[in-house]
Amino acid sequence: MAFVSPGVPADLVHAVRASFRSAYGRPADVVGRAPGRVNLIGEHTDYNAGLCLPVALPHATCAAVARRDDDRVRIASRQEPRMWEGDLASSGPGHPTEWASYAAGVLWALREAGHAVPGLDIYVDGTVPLGAGLSSSAALECSVAVAVAKLVGLEPSDDVRRELAAACVRAETEVAGAPTGGMDQTVSLLARTDCALLIDFDEHSTRQIELDLEPAGLVLLVTDTRVTHSLNDGGYAARRADCEHAVARLGVASLRQADLVDVEGLADERVRRRARHVVSEIARVELAVRAIEDADWARVGDLFEQSHASMRDDFEISCPELDAAVETAVEAGAVGARMTGGGFGGSSVAVVPQERVEAVARAIDARFAAQGFRAPAHLRAVPSAPAGICAD
Repeated sequence: MAFVSPGVPADLVHAVRASFRSAYGRPADVVGRAPGRVNLIGEHTDYNAGLCLPVALPHATCAAVARRDDDRVRIASRQEPRMWEGDLASSGPGHPTEWASYAAGVLWALREAGHAVPGLDIYVDGTVPLGAGLSSSAALECSVAVAVAKLVGLEPSDDVRRELAAACVRAETEVAGAPTGGMDQTVSLLARTDCALLIDFDEHSTRQIELDLEPAGLVLLVTDTRVTHSLNDGGYAARRADCEHAVARLGVASLRQADLVDVEGLADERVRRRARHVVSEIARVELAVRAIEDADWARVGDLFEQSHASMRDDFEISCPELDAAVETAVEAGAVGARMTGGGFGGSSVAVVPQERVEAVARAIDARFAAQGFRAPAHLRAVPSAPAGICAD
């Protein structure tokens, strides 16, 4: 039974500073830190002007950064064997490619927004599982963004954090080529400890929802299926295109303005199912917020079950491993469980009684072994703090 530790923050900062010095032969000027996230409910709703309810994880990425006296950029990572090197002028849509695009894209987007970003050396390291649907890409982007903001003198007000989130979204969509909707960057920069963040992408607003699980004796258990999750492999873009087709056929500004009666009138069966998921999922977010505020965890569990079924059957973004993790968690004592993130692999999230956490994890491990799946990993999702600058 493998549990992924978030690590000790001070140890991670010390390690990334040491790695920076080893890579570049000089100390870093500043270290930014940004968390990954797990979404409680509200999947594929962000780019449909809907609602979602993520929390920041204790697992995070750190970016050590130092100014250069030219316009060169060097980006290295403990998780990647090759350093990327280029210049500020050459970074932009489509370049660089692969992992470095997420960091270099942030520099490009901040320059596009009018900030005097200098040449930089960057080294990144972290504990957010890669490819697990827990937003390792946004954690990378946001850690770089807060570090660069510190270097160029931006104070971390909520308005600045929203501006940084927008820059990170541009990095991911325009440079890295992953057509995401902004949930991940928003929660990484605006989360609060012991809260979930209700994000309204129609009103462009956020609200902190207190998530005090301890009095109820509950824990958020995330299971990484180890099925590689990627946002730029075509599946995510195809679902987004189906939603855009539904919007065009319905003649509305977004699926936020549609209801289930409207959706059931769509002639294309696949597009109808895609739109039905989004419209019903937005409604489930509202119901989940009410249930959390009322500490009605049985209702939350029911909504998790409905959400997973909708993603499995209507949006078709689950997989056998995710279905097994969700089914087994509930059978072993979870209040509720669902897949989380963009889908096509990645992770599930379950609300589990404290005393059943290890039993649920063992049951999932046994199910995976019996079905010949790769062994999963687990982590405890404690609602955590937003991105910020790390003290020495």
